[in-house]
Amino acid sequence: MDSEKRVHAASSLIWARYFKYLTPNKTTMQRRNFLNLFGTGALSAGIATPLWAATGMEQTGPVNPAESIQHMVIFDLKHEKGSEAEAKFLADGKRILTHIPVVRDFRVLDQVSLKNDYHFGFSMHFDNRKDYGTYNNHPDHMAFVENRWKKEVTRFLEIDFKEH
Repeated sequence: MDSEKRVHAASSLIWARYFKYLTPNKTTMQRRNFLNLFGTGALSAGIATPLWAATGMEQTGPVNPAESIQHMVIFDLKHEKGSEAEAKFLADGKRILTHIPVVRDFRVLDQVSLKNDYHFGFSMHFDNRKDYGTYNNHPDHMAFVENRWKKEVTRFLEIDFKEH
């Protein structure tokens, strides 16, 4: 059995045992004993390993950091602050854009600086210019821009960086 299959089998075993301890008749102490036995690190490895395997990407950063692009956009929405429509736009943006395979480390951000009056931000990384181009031309990105962004965003500033 190769190492990837061994790790996946181990994480599956950890999850199976963890879910056994989640049943309603288990006490808090029994669940704590599970975490003491296997450790929270083993539990998080059980989460991360299948996710990494599913994406087909190692989560160690871009292949060549000098080619990596950090794409950010800060923006305001037409929706009332704290509204359901605002929350839906941000959640839909995350859901739609993170399903584009070349998007890495996607973040939805709230502005906290007093020096900037934009309210929100999306931030993501691409391994290189080719991936950035793939994202820009991806049908899901283009549909999001056309159907949501242009209708719900009142103003924005796009910022793209690479390492100096």
